Amino acid sequence: MNIQWSRREFLQRASAATMAALAAGAPVSNLLTSCRGKAGADSTADTVILLWMAGGMAHTETFDPKAYTPFEKDMEGNRVLSTFKSLPTKLDGIHFSEGLQSIGQVMDKGTLIRSYVAADMGHILHSRHQYHWHTCYEPPQTVAAPHMGSWIAKELGPKNPVIPAFVDIGQRFTVGEAEELKAFHTAGFLGNEFGPFFIPDPSQGLESVRPPVGMDAKRFERRNQLYNELINNSPVGEFGSDYQRESLKRSMEQAYALLNSPESKAFDLSTEPKKSYDIYNTGRFGLGCLLARRLTEQGARFISVTTEYEPFKGWDTHENGHTRLQEMKKQIDGPVAQLIKDLDEKGLLDRTMVVLASEFSRDMMVEGRPDAKVKEQVAQPDILSDLKFYGMHRHFTDGCSMLMFGGGIKKGFVYGKTADERPCKTIENPIKIEGVHQTIYHALGIPPDTQYEIEKRPFYTTPDGKGLAVKELLI
Repeated sequence: MNIQWSRREFLQRASAATMAALAAGAPVSNLLTSCRGKAGADSTADTVILLWMAGGMAHTETFDPKAYTPFEKDMEGNRVLSTFKSLPTKLDGIHFSEGLQSIGQVMDKGTLIRSYVAADMGHILHSRHQYHWHTCYEPPQTVAAPHMGSWIAKELGPKNPVIPAFVDIGQRFTVGEAEELKAFHTAGFLGNEFGPFFIPDPSQGLESVRPPVGMDAKRFERRNQLYNELINNSPVGEFGSDYQRESLKRSMEQAYALLNSPESKAFDLSTEPKKSYDIYNTGRFGLGCLLARRLTEQGARFISVTTEYEPFKGWDTHENGHTRLQEMKKQIDGPVAQLIKDLDEKGLLDRTMVVLASEFSRDMMVEGRPDAKVKEQVAQPDILSDLKFYGMHRHFTDGCSMLMFGGGIKKGFVYGKTADERPCKTIENPIKIEGVHQTIYHALGIPPDTQYEIEKRPFYTTPDGKGLAVKELLI
């Protein structure tokens, strides 16, 4: 595989993969190793909430702090490992970076992973690594690889038939690498009914399940009929299989059922008690965590809440890293901790797995990993003459942090280790994306050999069906 894809090349091939998925027709159902009904005695989780730190969250500035070096004008960049002080957590001897104290106080309920290693795919693009994290497949693929949430929605089915099994909160496609991000926000060959139900702004979640203002029920019903006609005359109708067409129609029928259900009130955050609402109200991500909790109560199967990737914003700290991270921590610390507390108090955490992760980490000096450096993308001076250069700016793939809670995950556990000196790379118990995915699937009772036959070859949940759950993370 050519590992030097540009964004444009990636987009072109991703678009081609989508049409290839349609042309591939329906998966051969009798070759699917079905696991329906196994989310019971053989599973420890029913629901997954993914808290996605889009943009590259620096491990040494968050959940794996190193020696703190305060800013000095004209200091050497190589001296800096962490730009925040470290503070103790609920776990003896384990510290988090300043600004994450609330999350630190719920770590007795979950596992800290300090050894996730992102893939070496050459020139680093956020959208390509995010594609890899969410699908477990390196792009480009000849078919549209399903998102993890779509696999879960397909294999386990809905917990509540009127609540979408896969809900995506906070992701817009009007900013950043919009088309590239669309490439993995899809059910691919599994069919549209297993794709994400998008709620770009959680504060307007109720609007996602209502007809537009000024449209009465009869007019909405006529639009639904027109929608079916459009499907028949669209590229899907012309080139897609019967399976794809019917799946697209079923996705609309599911949305229509939600519109008329009492459960739609879960999307209305205005009904949340003020005391609780105020804790979560740190912005779109915080309110997304609140909506995720409410949808978990109503039976959603897989929920993704993202800080959203937009170049040079959020966790994408190519400049002003230190000051940017101060703001990012304010957005996530209270809501993430409160989500864990709420799920625990409501008796939901035991069967709900919460995963907090990012596509890769950051380092001030190394782009890629020490033994596989790649082309520099942004000028980073060796001498820091200005505060805007103080922080973790380059992309680093050899040592990343993750958090996991509930759903059979060990409590008060730390897995893996990175070096305390630069390069702060993984030195114990590396875990890669196929291990992450299969650990989640294992907890849900989805067998590792789950597959469909696509283009006359088996397509597994992880490449070649060789991914193995990391049993050390599980109770």
